[in-house]
Amino acid sequence: MSTLHTRFRNSRTRFRSREGGLQPARGLSLAPSCGTKVPRGLKPALVLLSAALLLGQSGRSVWDGVYTTEQATRGSALYSSRCASCHGTVLTGGESAPPLAGGEFLSNWYGLTAGDLFDRIRISMPADRPGSLKRDEVADILAFVLSMNQFPAGKTDLERETEALKQIRIEPRPEQK
Repeated sequence: MSTLHTRFRNSRTRFRSREGGLQPARGLSLAPSCGTKVPRGLKPALVLLSAALLLGQSGRSVWDGVYTTEQATRGSALYSSRCASCHGTVLTGGESAPPLAGGEFLSNWYGLTAGDLFDRIRISMPADRPGSLKRDEVADILAFVLSMNQFPAGKTDLERETEALKQIRIEPRPEQK
C-alpha cells in the first residue's frame, strides 16, 4: 500500500475552494516530504497518529479463535483429497511443496495475514488445478491448517472474504514475541 506523504510549507496554510477540490491559498503549496521539517505543533499529533495506525493495523490474530472445529474437520477431508499428495498427510511438506505446519510454516508466514494465505491457496492451489477451489473450500482448508498449527478454535467459521481475512495476523504465541 503506497501512502502519499505531504507537508505544509507554512503551518498556517489556508485552503480555498476551486473547481476540482480544495487548493492551497495563493502563494502556499503542498510539497512531497523529502526530509523537510514538520511544523512543531504537528509533530506530537503525527507521532500519536502513526502509533495508533501501527497498533490498530489489524486487530485480530490467529490466536483469537478465528475458525471452528467443525470447519477444521471439513477442511481435513478436503486437505486429504486435494493437498496431502504434495504437502504430506501431516502437513510436513514435500519435494516441491513447503510445510504447512510447524516452525518453518510460521517463519514463512509470520507478519502476513490469513488473507494472504487464503489468496495464495485460492489462486495457486492445488498445483495440478490452480484456482479450482471454491472460497468455502479454501476457508475450510485454511481452518484445518490453522488447527494443525495449534491455533485455537473459536465460535464462528473463518471468513471467506479476503478483506476480512486481511485483518487476522499470523504470528507466534503472544508471549513468545
